[in-house]
Amino acid sequence: MRVSKLYAPTLREVPAEAEVVSHQLMLRAGFMRKAAGGIYTYLPLAWRVLKKIERIVREEMDAKGSQELLMPIVQPAEIWQESGRWDVYGAEMFRLQDRHNRCFCLGPTHEEMVTTLIRGDVRSYRQLPLSVYQIQNKYRDERRPRFGLMRGREFIMKDAYSFDRDEAGLDKSYQDMYDAYTNIFTRCGLNFRPVEADSGAIGGSGSHEFMVIADSGEAEIVFCTSCDYAANVEKAELFPLEAQEEAMLTKEEVVTPDCKTIADVCAYLKLPVDHSVKAVAYNSEKGLILCFVRGDHEVNEIKVINTCGVIDLEMATEEQLAAAGTVGGYMGPVGIDNKKVIVVVDATVMKMHNVCCGANKEGYHFINVNPGRDFTPTYVADIRLIQEGDPCPHCGGEVSKARGIEVGQVFKLFTKYSSALKATYLDENGKEQPMVMGCYGVGVSRTMAAAIEQNYDDNGIIWPIEIAPYHVLVVPVNTKDEASAAKAEEIYMQLKKVGLETVIDDRNERPGVKFKDADLIGYPLRVVVGPKTLTEGKLEVKIRKTGEIRYLPLDGDYVQDIKNIIAELAFSK
Repeated sequence: MRVSKLYAPTLREVPAEAEVVSHQLMLRAGFMRKAAGGIYTYLPLAWRVLKKIERIVREEMDAKGSQELLMPIVQPAEIWQESGRWDVYGAEMFRLQDRHNRCFCLGPTHEEMVTTLIRGDVRSYRQLPLSVYQIQNKYRDERRPRFGLMRGREFIMKDAYSFDRDEAGLDKSYQDMYDAYTNIFTRCGLNFRPVEADSGAIGGSGSHEFMVIADSGEAEIVFCTSCDYAANVEKAELFPLEAQEEAMLTKEEVVTPDCKTIADVCAYLKLPVDHSVKAVAYNSEKGLILCFVRGDHEVNEIKVINTCGVIDLEMATEEQLAAAGTVGGYMGPVGIDNKKVIVVVDATVMKMHNVCCGANKEGYHFINVNPGRDFTPTYVADIRLIQEGDPCPHCGGEVSKARGIEVGQVFKLFTKYSSALKATYLDENGKEQPMVMGCYGVGVSRTMAAAIEQNYDDNGIIWPIEIAPYHVLVVPVNTKDEASAAKAEEIYMQLKKVGLETVIDDRNERPGVKFKDADLIGYPLRVVVGPKTLTEGKLEVKIRKTGEIRYLPLDGDYVQDIKNIIAELAFSK
């Protein structure tokens, strides 16, 4: 490929709309252009990267015996209504009607589609296990599309589905996909970590996310410093913390004027914060939910959703609080009617003694409240967010935090969809059984963005060699110098001949412009050819990842030397 013919329009200025590095660099380096909010056109360089990621995904999926197919993007409403998700999936679903007013959606995911497909053809236990996958665009109407490919409304995804006879089979399928994903992201040259995760809207009760470690990551993960435990903060489960034993004191109502925060209350009453209880109120389809955690802890909304069996939460209004007999800033679990309100108390709170909490009226708090004696919650559960330094739920060691970008997730669905959609098989005894399912997703376009978030410098992208759009850029310093330009052309053709993905910058531009574009786009190797190359008999090769410059003798086998450098980069993580 010649740069003069390459459709890669670079920009010198950072687009104002681009907030994260990957978004900025993909626009500046000519990898993509915006069509609408959260929707992008992939230009040739990006498409080459995506095809390489897809190739790696296909090879690893095929190696596990999963078979590729392609399902429709446009899905009929009937199958979603049959599963029960048409009305509850939410506003992220793109819905449309055909000319006959029949309802459809643009596929945000394909559990319903694949389950109804398989149920029509699989009848016997002899046809199981079965695993299928596709690589396809997905559509989700994000409320606030942002960060380029990180949170878009149209994106490329690999989604796979396994069908087994029983949970033992699912365990094997799940492990196969877990191993395949480990291979995929390793081969993409990424620093990643699998972490325990919540299943979210997909459902099921077992899941791992594959997180690319990056400071710009939207997700926060925790990992133990003593064992291999790692989890998304939303999923991380915690043991209740035991408070030091105290004699039970008499509950007392005290005046706390203008003390609506834990800090204000504790300062006013001269109490340690770990003797206070914090309240957070939500509204849900099941009504008002009051949540209580220790004063120095935070509520984990995902755990609240799972504990209460609700779909979504929004912050409660003052009117809703008043109807429940409480007031913002002074909420507490004492005296709340469990028949009107769902009261969820963190397990750590139930281990506390003589605590301070809101008295459910303006300007007043209780002190010396004791759980069990003074209030009875609807649910006692682990609903707090894990914090740096908390004990590991596996070994008791300390946990640390990092940020990550989710590039893949594996789920155990069990019979969530097969039961709802009646996807059954006949066992050895002729008895009908629901298929046991798993689903497994890789964000292909997101993986490209995550690779940039983890590999860049002030000058541009530093592609892992495995997914770089091209491996080598040949730069003639002066295209008007016939001898060196001819040598550059010869080198370009020799590298192409042995199968190296090579570009030559044949533009009539200053060397500085060519070098800047080379660093911006992120070619792993830059081969510079000029008059000095011919007089000294040495070829200058710069490695983008390290900045190292090597000089290769022109009278030697420089083609093999370049191949060897590429091989080095492929195995240096």
